[in-house]
Amino acid sequence: MKQAIVNAVIHTGEEIIENGVVIVENGTIISVQKEIPNDIETIDLEGNHLSAGFIDIQINGGEKYYFSQTPNEETIQDIYDASMKYGTTHVLPCLISSSKETILEGIEAVRNYMKKHNNGVIGMHLEGPFLNPARRGAHSIDQVRKPTNDELEEIISKGKDVIKVITIAPECFTEEQLQMLINSGITISIGHSTITHKEAQFYFSKGINLVTHLFNAMTQFGHREPGLVGAVFENDEVYAPVILDGVHCDYAAAKVAYKLKQDKFFLISDATFLGRKVANFKWDNFDAHLENGFYRNEDGNLAGATISMEEAVQNAFNNLHVPADEAIKMATTRVAAAIGLQDKIGKIKQGFPASFVKFNNDLSKIETLSLV
Repeated sequence: MKQAIVNAVIHTGEEIIENGVVIVENGTIISVQKEIPNDIETIDLEGNHLSAGFIDIQINGGEKYYFSQTPNEETIQDIYDASMKYGTTHVLPCLISSSKETILEGIEAVRNYMKKHNNGVIGMHLEGPFLNPARRGAHSIDQVRKPTNDELEEIISKGKDVIKVITIAPECFTEEQLQMLINSGITISIGHSTITHKEAQFYFSKGINLVTHLFNAMTQFGHREPGLVGAVFENDEVYAPVILDGVHCDYAAAKVAYKLKQDKFFLISDATFLGRKVANFKWDNFDAHLENGFYRNEDGNLAGATISMEEAVQNAFNNLHVPADEAIKMATTRVAAAIGLQDKIGKIKQGFPASFVKFNNDLSKIETLSLV
C-alpha cells in the first residue's frame, strides 16, 4: 500500500524542500515530490520537518541489556527498540574488548538477528580488544591485547559480513596484520591509541579515514606534538565522530573540531545504556553508576555515555549553534558516509528505507516515524 507524507519541510540530506511530499510503499521511499497523488493514504506532518532517521554506529546497550555482557539477540532487540524511541532507526551494536569466544558469539548473534529481521540493525561495531593498554579507558585490562595472526584471521573470516566498524590501536599490529585487516573491507577506526601525529599520518595514508570518539582515549593536540587529534584536524578525508554531551567533549572543543572538520564531523552516542534507567551496572572489571546524569566507574572516570542520538542532535543545535539541517546531517548523511553506506541509508531519496524523524523548528520535539 502506498502512503504519502504531506505538508512537511523535507530535509533530504541533499536539499531542503518546503511543503514537500514523500511517497512510500512497502517500507521504501518511492519518490520525493511536490504534488499529492489522488486516492492515496496521507500522513499530515502539519508543517513540521522530516528527515531520515538517525544512525548510531556506537551504542553499547539498550534500556536493559549490555551487548558485551549478553551478546545475544535479546540484547540486540533491546538496543534497537530503545534507539527507536530516540529517533535512531539504524544502529551498530558495539562489543567492547572481550574474549575471542565472546566476540564470535556477538558476531553470530548479530548475523542471526539480521537474517530474521529486516530492520535498522545493520551490523556491529567491534571496539577492541586490540587496543593500547595505556589508553584503554573503561576497557578491562584483562581483555585488551595484541592480535595474533590466528585470532585476527578467525575474527575476519567469521565477521567480515557482520562487523561494519572495528576500532583498533594500529601501533599494536604488525604490518602484515594491519594489511590483513585493510584487505578485509571492514571499516577501520583508530582509537584507544598512543600514536603520534607522524604515525597517524602514516596510517591515514593507508586509507584509514575514521577515528573513534575524537578527543577521548587518544593523543591530544599540542603545539610541539599535534598528536592524533592534530592529524585528524589536518587530514580532510578523516571523519571525526564526537560524543556531544558536554562532558566527554567540552562544547568549546567540539566547536573547534566542527569548524575544522565541517562535513566530516558527526555524532555518536557511545551510550552504555539509553534512557538512564540502569543506575548501577557491573560486568567483569567494568563498572558504572549514574552520577549527575553521567556514567562513572568506582574510580570516578567516565564509563560510557548516557545520551541518545536525539540529545546529541539537540546539543549540536543548542550548543554548537548550527542550523537544524546541519545538526540533522551530523546524525544521518555524514554517519552513513563514514561507514560507506551513503548510497543505502541516511537520506530521503528514492530507494532508501522509509525510516524518518519528525521534528519542529528548534529540534525541541523529535519523534521517530518509521514506515518500514
